[in-house]
Amino acid sequence: MRYKKTDGLNLVPLIDVMLVLLAIVLSVSTFVTQGQIQIDVPHSNTQEEIKPKDIKISIDAKNQIFLDSKQISLQELQTYLSNFDSKTQIILQSDKESKFETFVQILDLLKSYQYENFAIQTQEN
Repeated sequence: MRYKKTDGLNLVPLIDVMLVLLAIVLSVSTFVTQGQIQIDVPHSNTQEEIKPKDIKISIDAKNQIFLDSKQISLQELQTYLSNFDSKTQIILQSDKESKFETFVQILDLLKSYQYENFAIQTQEN
C-alpha cells in the first residue's frame, strides 16, 4: 500500500486569509485619516502635539469655518469663544486655498477676547 507524500504546508488558505485581512485594514484606514474636513494645511519643519482639551478652529478651501468638525459662522464662533477662558489652547487650521481674510478675521476675534495661547497647525516636511 502506497501513501501520497504530503510533507508541505498548504499555503492557499493562509494567503486567502491574509488578503481578506489586508482588504479590511485598507478599507478601515481610509476612515481614520486626518478627519472629515478636507484641509490641505501648509508644511512646516516644527510640530506641536495637539491635546484632547484643545479647541480646533478650521477653515476649508471654500472659506467655511469649522469648530471641532462642526460648521459654524463667524458670529457663532464669537459667541462660543466669549464663554471660554482666554488661557484655553486654540488650534488654528487653514487650507492653502482659503482666503487670508477669513484667517485674519478669526485672529482678530481671538485677540479681541485676549486669547494668546493659540497654535497654527501645519504638516511636517
